[in-house]
Amino acid sequence: MKSIASKSVTILGSTGSIGRNTLDVIRRNPGRFSVKAISGNTSVNEVRNQIGEFHPETVVMTDPNAAATLQNEFGGMIKTGVEALNTIARESDIIVAAMVGFAGLRPTFEAIRAGKRVAIANKETLVVAGELMTALAKRTGAEIIPIDSEHSAIAQCLVGESLESIKRIILTASGGPFRTRAKETFDSITVTEALKHPNWVMGRKITIDSATLMNKGLEIIEARWLFGVPLDKVDVIVHPQSIIHSMVEFCDGSVKAQLGAPDMRLPIQYALGYPERFSQEYDTLDLLTNDRLDFEMPEIEKFPCLGLAREASERGGLYPCILNAANEIAVEAFLNEKIRFTDIPRMIEQAMQEALPGSAQPLNASTDHSINANIERIYHADRQTREFAKQMRKAAVFS
Repeated sequence: MKSIASKSVTILGSTGSIGRNTLDVIRRNPGRFSVKAISGNTSVNEVRNQIGEFHPETVVMTDPNAAATLQNEFGGMIKTGVEALNTIARESDIIVAAMVGFAGLRPTFEAIRAGKRVAIANKETLVVAGELMTALAKRTGAEIIPIDSEHSAIAQCLVGESLESIKRIILTASGGPFRTRAKETFDSITVTEALKHPNWVMGRKITIDSATLMNKGLEIIEARWLFGVPLDKVDVIVHPQSIIHSMVEFCDGSVKAQLGAPDMRLPIQYALGYPERFSQEYDTLDLLTNDRLDFEMPEIEKFPCLGLAREASERGGLYPCILNAANEIAVEAFLNEKIRFTDIPRMIEQAMQEALPGSAQPLNASTDHSINANIERIYHADRQTREFAKQMRKAAVFS
């Protein structure tokens, strides 16, 4: 068995926030990890710099023009296309699944099928196909270790505990930038305002998801599959300071909480090095400075995306996929100033209402054949929902 010092890492989405933080963890831990492969989209300059510093064997650029530019400089190590992405997802000891959105589904699936350790930050994979992914991981021996600070916190709280002892999982939410803003003013929320997260520095899409609380809705669905608990055992509580990253309440009434500074490198390092912890000079939590911990219930009437996500998970089948696809299109439209902030949940709700008959049919994960068939069902539902949502936007339904 390889020692921790020799682990090779592939980063799917090396130019995003998670990807860059992962590279910083690797930079700070020379000898423990090496970068075998990275993937990017259009960020040529950033990938060029990453090649120069980390010397990966393979680089996949999903944008063909970006790939062509880098191929002129680096030759055959630069690849493009879906199969190239799937290939690098099967080849390292650890796969960091940090691609944004539904696009991360297939390479993450390939990594799990190959029995790899998957350090997963891609919420959408577990939202739309959590049942399939976790069933496949049990068969292949793959490890799915969350990078999200909330799910990493839960995983850490559950070390040494039995699932039967869990009374409930409590996901904490910062509440985003509009926690105290009056609901009556939400129609006038601007993109600039929505991108000002009070505690975290993240990519644009996930920052908007935090502003609508959709990120917490997606995390409810993720937690259901990651930790094998019923949906009614997953709760959300608003904790504006983002010091307690999440909690687990046990059947005897005791509660475990994981605390830390709001720094994504901490859960990334935990996922890469698990079960070992090793020293690093990140900012540490000063309890004397951070001496206030507030909690409140989320306001569903202000943030309906949270309720829509729970509803989609309760319906099951393809509904989480429909929820996710409609949300991605709606967030993109808001970022491009095509719809209002309040139109995001309206767009999602309408997509769920217009779902085709049979969408609630459970996903079958009993065999490899059924998993593959249901992955195709998910891709079909994703395509249909995106087209429906785009047509809604073009028709100016929400003008």
